[in-house]
Amino acid sequence: MAENAEGDLNSNLLHASYHTGDPQLDTAIGQWLRWDKNPKTKEQIENLLRNGMNKELRDRLCCRMTFGTAGLRSAMGAGFCYINDLTVIQSTQGMYKYLERCFSDFKQRGFVVGYDTRGQVTSSCSSQRLAKLTAAVLLARDVPVYLFSRYVPTPFVPYAVQELKAVAGVMITASHNRKEDNGYKVYWETGAQITSPHDKEILKCIEECVEPWNGSWNDNLVDTSPLKRDPLQDICRRYMEDLKKICFYRELNSKTTLKFVHTSFHGVGHDYVQLAFQAFGFKPPIPVPEQKDPDPDFSTVKCPNPEEGESVLELSLRLAEKENARIVLATDPDADRLAVAELQENGHWKVFTGNELAALFGWWMFDCWKKSKSRNADVKNIYMLATTVSSKILKALALKEGFHFEETLPGFKWIGSRIKDLLENGKEVLFAFEESIGFLCGTSVLDKDGVSAAVVVAEMASYLETMNITLKQQLIKIYEKYGYHISKTSYFLCYDPTTIKSIFERLRNFDSPKEYPKFCGAFAILHIRDVTTGYDSSQPNKKSVLPVSKNSQMITFTFQNGCVATLRTSGTEPKIKYYAEMCASPDQSDTTLLEEELKKLIEALIENFLEPSKNGLIWRSV
Repeated sequence: MAENAEGDLNSNLLHASYHTGDPQLDTAIGQWLRWDKNPKTKEQIENLLRNGMNKELRDRLCCRMTFGTAGLRSAMGAGFCYINDLTVIQSTQGMYKYLERCFSDFKQRGFVVGYDTRGQVTSSCSSQRLAKLTAAVLLARDVPVYLFSRYVPTPFVPYAVQELKAVAGVMITASHNRKEDNGYKVYWETGAQITSPHDKEILKCIEECVEPWNGSWNDNLVDTSPLKRDPLQDICRRYMEDLKKICFYRELNSKTTLKFVHTSFHGVGHDYVQLAFQAFGFKPPIPVPEQKDPDPDFSTVKCPNPEEGESVLELSLRLAEKENARIVLATDPDADRLAVAELQENGHWKVFTGNELAALFGWWMFDCWKKSKSRNADVKNIYMLATTVSSKILKALALKEGFHFEETLPGFKWIGSRIKDLLENGKEVLFAFEESIGFLCGTSVLDKDGVSAAVVVAEMASYLETMNITLKQQLIKIYEKYGYHISKTSYFLCYDPTTIKSIFERLRNFDSPKEYPKFCGAFAILHIRDVTTGYDSSQPNKKSVLPVSKNSQMITFTFQNGCVATLRTSGTEPKIKYYAEMCASPDQSDTTLLEEELKKLIEALIENFLEPSKNGLIWRSV
C-alpha cells in the first residue's frame, strides 16, 4: 500500500507542477493519474506530461471510444480513447449500471466473459488481463461471472450467453485488426451483438461512473470469489454437440480421401477446429505449425486478416502442396471468420471471395434442407440473410427456389438481431453472411462463426469430391443456374475524418445543393440510397427501408446496367470501402464481358466519386 501511496504522491506532485493552460486537459490528466493503477500506462501519460506533449495528451485523454460495428475497438495504450485496464474497468462499470437497470434478475443470471490471445508488453495489456478486470468489476458487485479459463473463439461468448441464460456477455478481441488493437464486444441476452439504443445507453452509463469503484481493480477476485465459474468444458461440449445439427454426411466424411490444411493465424482457432472436425467424423485437418499457437505479434503475416488473400496465406498454401491437400481453411485470429483456398488443375490456387463462398454455402444449406426436410416442411418458412453490401446471389436463389431473402445494414449485429426476431416468429434461418468472409450456418450461434463454417466447407467439399466436382466447378454450376454475380470489394485508407466526411458530403451535393449525381462518368445511375440520411430514391416515399445509421457514411448506387455499388466507411478501421457487383440473369453467360463492364464501372467510381489523388487516399496494397 505504502508504495502505491508514494506513487500517487509523485503523480500528484507531477500534475501539480504542470499547467497546460487547458482546463479540460488539466482535469483529464488529474483523473488519469489518480485512477490508473497500471504502472506501464500511467508512466506513458507521465512521460508525455514531462515532455510537454500537450497535443498528444489531448488526443489521448480528451475523447472517448464509441460503439462501432463491433463494440469498442481501438489501439492498446494509455488514454481514455484507447483500450487499457482503466477504460475496460470504466466500460464494465457502465455495463453493470445499465444491466442492473434492465434486469431485476441480473445477480441470479450472471454475465459471460471471453477473450482472445492479443497482448501488448509496453502497456502490460493483454486480452486475458482485460477479461479478468471485466470479471473483477462485476464480482465485486456480487454478479455471478462465467469467465472462460482460457482463450476461446468469439462465437463461444454469444453461444454461452444463450445457453447459460446470462443477461449479457463480453468478448475481449480485436478480431483480425492489426496487432496494436484490442476491443470490447458486447452481446445481449439474445446472444446477438448489441444494437441501438443499448449502445447509446451503455455509453451514457459509462460517462456517469468513470471513477473506478472500490474493488474494481481487485483482479484477485477471479481466483477467490465463489461467484466465478468456468464454463469452458460445458460450453465446448454443448457447442460441438449442437454442431452436429448441420452435419448431413458423417459417414461419408469419415471415408473421404480429401486432405485439409487449417491455419489459425496465430490466434484461438486450432483446438476448436480440430474438435469440430472430430464432431463431423473427419480425420483432423493438418495444422500450419508456425501459425498454430497463439502469438500476439502475428509474426509470420504482414497483417492477421485472412481476407487479404494469397499474400497472407503463403505458409498454408505451401504446406498444402507439400502434403497433397487440395483445400486450405484459414480462420482469423478470433475464429469468427473463414477464408478458403482450393488448388486448381492448372496448379494455381483459387482463393474464394466472401461472396463466392456465400453462393456455395447458400446452395449447400438449401440442398441439405431439401434432402433432409420433413414432408410438411414449407419452403416459405425458410430464410437466408445478408448485409446490404454483400452479394445478391442469395436473392437470386430465393427467387428461384421460393424461400425468403432479407438484407440488413452492414455488421453482423444487425443479422443476429433480425434472426432472433425470425426465430421468435417460428421461421427457420438456414444461412446468413457478410461479404467480409463472415458466415453463419444454422442458428446455434447468432453471430458469424469461422469454426462451424470451416467444417461445413470440409463436408461440402467431401460430398462434391464423390462426384468428382471441385468447389470452383460447383460455383460455376450455381452461377449458370441462378445468374452470374461478379463482385469486387476493396478499400482506400484515409486517416483524416474531415476528408472522409467531405467526400460523402460532395456526393450529397454533387451538381447543385442537395442533388445526388445522375451519372458516374459514362454510367447512368438509376437509384440512390443514402443510409446515413435515410434517403432512398427507389421508394415511393423516398425513405430508406433500412434503419438510418447517422454515425457512419454509406451510399449505394444502382446503375442502369444492373450493377450495384456501395461506398461506406468502416466501423472498425480508417478505411473507405467500396463494393460493386454485376448481377446478371442466367441467360447472360459471357463472363468476360460482365467482368470488363464491372472493371470500367469501378474505375469510374474511384475517379469521379472518391478522387484518390485529390483527397490523398492511400490505395490498398496488394
